[in-house]
Amino acid sequence: MNILFVSSEVEDLAKTGGLADVAKALPVSFKKVGHDVRIVTPLYRVSANVENARTVLQDVELHAGDLTYTYNVKQVELHGVIVYLVDYPTYFDRKGIYSDGYEAYDDNGERYAFFSMAALHLAQLLEFNTDVIHCNDWHTGLIPFYLHKHWSNNPFLTNAKTVLSVHNGAFQGQFHIDSVPFLAKSGINHEDVNHGYVNYLKMGVRYASKIVAVSPSYAQELQTDLGSHHMGDYFRARSQDMVGIINGCDYSQWDPETDPFIPSNYSVENMNGKAFCKASLQQMSHLPVDGDIPLIGMVCRITDQKGFGYLIPIIENILHHNVQFVMIGTGDPHLVGQIQAISDKYRNKFYFMHDFSLSFSHLITAGSDFFMMPSLFEPCGLNQMYSLAYGTLPIVRAVGGLKDTVIDLEADPANANGFVFNRPDSEELLNCVRKALLFYHEYKQTFEFIRTRAMQSRFNWHDSAMEYEALYQKLVN
Repeated sequence: MNILFVSSEVEDLAKTGGLADVAKALPVSFKKVGHDVRIVTPLYRVSANVENARTVLQDVELHAGDLTYTYNVKQVELHGVIVYLVDYPTYFDRKGIYSDGYEAYDDNGERYAFFSMAALHLAQLLEFNTDVIHCNDWHTGLIPFYLHKHWSNNPFLTNAKTVLSVHNGAFQGQFHIDSVPFLAKSGINHEDVNHGYVNYLKMGVRYASKIVAVSPSYAQELQTDLGSHHMGDYFRARSQDMVGIINGCDYSQWDPETDPFIPSNYSVENMNGKAFCKASLQQMSHLPVDGDIPLIGMVCRITDQKGFGYLIPIIENILHHNVQFVMIGTGDPHLVGQIQAISDKYRNKFYFMHDFSLSFSHLITAGSDFFMMPSLFEPCGLNQMYSLAYGTLPIVRAVGGLKDTVIDLEADPANANGFVFNRPDSEELLNCVRKALLFYHEYKQTFEFIRTRAMQSRFNWHDSAMEYEALYQKLVN
């Protein structure tokens, strides 16, 4: 099949989050099984590994009513996959991808309205006879609409089907139509404008051939009022065209046997290195070095989504036990202040690093006994997959991809690889943590057995790609 994979960010080129991981891993997996896949992404000022990009289209004009946008297309290869870089400096030659570091760019609606149309335009100009266009999140949510309204009779796109992946439905791309001249001038249906605003994700959900949530549980949650981010009616209307496919994990970067960021490598066959990692983590965190004290780690953005609303009130309750807690992250200043205050009060038990450090994140994942991930919602999640691979048992809420990857000890002892709670409240989370700590202290041999089982859990990109391929085949055939 000929697949056009369109994303606002791609790992190794430009990245702010997990979307970039998917936008690299899936196309590479498709390429390995013989599909002709091309990635389309903007050329940002911050884009890496583009020094040797060659120009394949120069000074091409894209029209929207009486407006003309003149842009270039450059090409690089990423693990054998062709990547087309949409080069329009007016919109993409900026300090950041979506923001200047503090505020989102006022014209983000215009930027990605143009980019979405340019992706279709370049497919025509480069004569790429497209079978499937894979769109990702709100940034490319207009593509299914554009294809339906403007490109359905184009010889290179006439048979193309669209798939929209929803990586995080909380971010929807809502813009007043007056702030998006490209979209206003190119034409939009009256029913797609609500009180003057256009919601790009809703547009994608409405017009895409198929919609994919990044985990089976998240696909179900998006069709509920509670978990749909106020889009339940739209997702329910497309329920027959919705599926959930769990993201894969890049074990080439997250493998305790080869990880260059940890002081001692280890494996299921030889776990000695994990104890050394724990001691190193305790030392770097200015905590007492004691292998018998259970250590909880946490690596995440400090936001309400990650469950801090019900975690912060019980951190001191957790610290009353014989336990250590290490956390790293940046985010909401109000939440950060509360966490820092607790850390200052319990210096011998709780270490908080208000920063991002890839090496320290790896050390937390390797050196901890438990990994805290009590998210309010989590479309897929990757950190729980990393922690499983490192034998660090996750403590998670039964939501989204966490529910699909972590099996609770009480619910299914024969297959358990972690600890799971249900309600998003402090009491239930505290009970779950206490169960985990009790199990660590009283059932050491079983704890080690479950740790081994966790390390053998695998969520490979090849398996995810095969599910996507089956979906594509149904669409094309």
